[in-house]
Amino acid sequence: MDFKDYYDILGVTPDSDTKAIKTAYRKLARKYHPDMNSDEGAEDKFKEAAEAYEVLKATERRAEYDELRQYGGAKGGGFEPPPGWQGSSGAGTAESSHFGGDYSDFFNSMFTGGAGGGRKQRSGVRGQDAELEMPVLLEETLAETSKRVEYRIPVFKNGQVIETKKSLDVKIPAGVKDGERIRLRGQGGAGQGEGPNGDLYLHIRLVPHPLFDIEAHNLVVTVPLAPWEAALGTKITVPTLSGKINLTIAPNSQPGQRLRIKGKGLPTKTGSGDLYALLKVVMPVKTSDEVQELWRSLADKADFDPRENWGNAS
Repeated sequence: MDFKDYYDILGVTPDSDTKAIKTAYRKLARKYHPDMNSDEGAEDKFKEAAEAYEVLKATERRAEYDELRQYGGAKGGGFEPPPGWQGSSGAGTAESSHFGGDYSDFFNSMFTGGAGGGRKQRSGVRGQDAELEMPVLLEETLAETSKRVEYRIPVFKNGQVIETKKSLDVKIPAGVKDGERIRLRGQGGAGQGEGPNGDLYLHIRLVPHPLFDIEAHNLVVTVPLAPWEAALGTKITVPTLSGKINLTIAPNSQPGQRLRIKGKGLPTKTGSGDLYALLKVVMPVKTSDEVQELWRSLADKADFDPRENWGNAS
């Protein structure tokens, strides 16, 4: 059975909203409807577009489909659903009625429980869900990555419950957030009888980074400066998750000042967050007598009182 990329069929992206999906479907329906287009293959394209819309227009069914894509179906070729998969029942009756519900094998298998329509009722006990914390490095959020997880699940054998070790390669999508939960259907404990398997829930935990603090999808890096660098300005190299960049420090920069570096934060569904360089003036731990004398000379010549406005505080 071949996987069907419904987003590609409609010419939309996975982050398209319902309005964009509906607009794309209507455009294709007008173009390929059998009453308006007698070209060979037009009716098949109309049916394909209607099937795609039938899945993507409904929030619950679209969420199920997105789980299938994450499982690996979007790569094409032969496709098998996750163990224990049960899609939503019923195919809807809106646009699908135009062609009598003539759905593909993929649709019937994934969303109606087989070509006969409707889900087969299972007798038995559903398997136990498994919960697992998944540590993810900040660098690993920049692109989809595959990580191997190992966990234990209960298995019924000879009338007894035993724990068995299971390993699984899991796809972690780009842009995952701390605390986000990823559901993997059928990867939990085995069901009894005809009961479905339980699910595996991965709880994402972003590993603290030695350089970057997290503020939503933004990152903050503390940039230490010598007093003369803050006073005179300088050019420095700043680390980011994807490499180093050059940053210009303006003269008379203030401690605590934040410089925005656009697009160098954590990825989001619509782009990327920003990186903020937090300036911190650092004094030398030890100085020579000559340097001390220079500081005294500067203090005498500089017309500056950092506590000038204290007396105005209410």
